[in-house]
Amino acid sequence: MNGVQTRSAERALSSGTWLIVSGAMLYSILTVTPLMAQHTADQWDWTAPILPLVVDAAVVIVVKLDDVLARLGGHGGRWPITLRWMTGLMTLALNTADSALKKDLVGVAVHAVAPLLLIVTAETSLAYRRAIAAAVARLEEQRRTEHAAAEQAARERAEDARRQAREEREHAAMLAREQREHEAALAREQTEREERRWREEQERQAALEAAERAERERREREREQREQAREQAEREAAARRACERAEREARERREQAEREQRAERERAMLLSRGPAEGKLPEGEARAIVAAAFGAELSVRSAAELCGWSVGWVSARYAEHRDPGSGGAELAIASR
Repeated sequence: MNGVQTRSAERALSSGTWLIVSGAMLYSILTVTPLMAQHTADQWDWTAPILPLVVDAAVVIVVKLDDVLARLGGHGGRWPITLRWMTGLMTLALNTADSALKKDLVGVAVHAVAPLLLIVTAETSLAYRRAIAAAVARLEEQRRTEHAAAEQAARERAEDARRQAREEREHAAMLAREQREHEAALAREQTEREERRWREEQERQAALEAAERAERERREREREQREQAREQAEREAAARRACERAEREARERREQAEREQRAERERAMLLSRGPAEGKLPEGEARAIVAAAFGAELSVRSAAELCGWSVGWVSARYAEHRDPGSGGAELAIASR
């Protein structure tokens, strides 16, 4: 049986099951609703169809979920079985209750047909679905086994073909390798001869380069020695110049100090003479004014020491403060 036939059988089983369930549900509603109306308050007559609908809905749920579980190869356990039988027995009880209360055995038998058919159909369809699922699983396993065997045979044939091709390639590779090894041996001999000549040439070149390098190093050492001697001479000359410059600067500082001391003595001697009795000669007066300016005496004190006018002394002070700024003109004006 192929997959098409299996699916066709499953559709027939499902269609027949749902047809029986639908007919049983309709018959149950038509049978149970009057009974529920008789045992319900008048104002609640409209609720009579609810109970058969609820029971039949439970039947639909059980049938549908059993169908799904059978397709998946699962098992819901004890509760689905309990629900299935409980809903079947409830449907049977509700359908036969009216005839049983009236003690109508024929009516009980007639009204028990649909619920019993529903119960048996649910159980039978579940068994069929499980059997079909098991058969389909076996067929699938058989097909997988056959497919795996075919694939294994194909792999073996392919492996044989690859092994044969590999052996041919290895043989060809062996011949090619022998040819390459022979050619490589010839090439190695040629290379060894060339390398030997090259090494001899390199050794000669290295000897020449070593001789040239030794000569360059000798010339470099001589040049470095000359440079060191020249640098030593320059350092000694620089040291001599620095010593001479230091001695000259020290001598100049001593001479400057002596000149300053001499000038200080002369200035002190000029300033210690006291006020002049008359107008001193200009050269002497200028010397006294210069000494007074250096001692920071006032213009009037300097004028008293040299005997010249305050204006002339101011002009000399101006010359000392700013040489060349017009002190001569002031001197002329003061005369």
